[in-house]
Amino acid sequence: MAIDLTDEQRAFTEAVAEFAKREAGTREQRDALTDGGRHAHHQGIYQQMADLGWIEGAIESMSDTVLFLEQIGYGMLPVGGFPVSAIVAAAIERSGSEEQKKTVLGGFTTGRSYSIAMSEPEAGSDVANLSCRAVADDDGYVINGQKTWISNAHFADAILLVARTGGAPGDHDGLTMLLVPADTPGLRISGIDTMGGKEVNDLYFTDCRVPADAVVGTAGKGWWQLMAGLNVERLILAGLMLGTARRAFDDTLAYIKERKQFGRPIGSFQVLRHRIADLATEIECCRLLVHRTAELVDRNPQQVLPRESSMVKLKVTEVARETALAGMQMMGGYGYATEYDMERHVRSTLVSTIYGGTSEIQRDIIGKTYGL
Repeated sequence: MAIDLTDEQRAFTEAVAEFAKREAGTREQRDALTDGGRHAHHQGIYQQMADLGWIEGAIESMSDTVLFLEQIGYGMLPVGGFPVSAIVAAAIERSGSEEQKKTVLGGFTTGRSYSIAMSEPEAGSDVANLSCRAVADDDGYVINGQKTWISNAHFADAILLVARTGGAPGDHDGLTMLLVPADTPGLRISGIDTMGGKEVNDLYFTDCRVPADAVVGTAGKGWWQLMAGLNVERLILAGLMLGTARRAFDDTLAYIKERKQFGRPIGSFQVLRHRIADLATEIECCRLLVHRTAELVDRNPQQVLPRESSMVKLKVTEVARETALAGMQMMGGYGYATEYDMERHVRSTLVSTIYGGTSEIQRDIIGKTYGL
């Protein structure tokens, strides 16, 4: 399919690309903004983008969202708060009350960040096995339990918590989404150091109280509300990794055109030419898949696309990882050195096949859509 951008979309992507070059175009700039790569989010940069109206513009359609994410990934902009916040905003838009929509959607478009908390020590891919419990009382809900691997919670304004309000671990019914301000008494946020720096956290809830109106949608029906958001979540992750894959490819291409061995550029050797050809083809396939899936979502936002959304998440994250690892191999020792960005591309793409549903889970879902 041909990807034809409107004049507005073309101007939008060009503006974001130019902003990325100006604000984070050099390694020195990015290191200053991220403390040497240890932080994925810089509020000053994010606030500038919100003030320019870009956050609001990026969520007008799914096609706009993936275009924006691609530019973020390619430009290596430290705005890690956007992807997860967009997932939360979409959930609130689908299921939230008018007051929740006003608070979260309004906050999101003006530069606030949000987090979503599902995974637990004994429940990752098996979401139905969640045991963190919210018990109803006269004043609302009292939450006790632990969440882990929670992105952005350390700088989020609020957390969209998925907790059990009924049933037993293993039941799909009985899960409820609750909007919990990050400064709520009884909530402790503890960072987890990772290869990618400070990105994820453990959350500990101890007699943490929220009012009854913290419930998002219908109590006990959180599972079904989560399933309705699969298209958005997986496309958001795919759009970001598409941009990262393109950047890793372009960084590799520039290097092998300049680096000489045996008297000529290493890119002139057939083994590297063929590897570049394969990667370019794979990335173009990803590009088409991302934009085609976004187009399907825009045509019918209420339709759940389990096959297409799993395919796009699986394909793009796997190709992004392959591209970064191949880039490191082709750059040799320089690909491994922190002097260059390739090792950072490797770190960011490795985890992409794990979060948001592992590649194995995506393959399982795709297989089931074929009656297997």
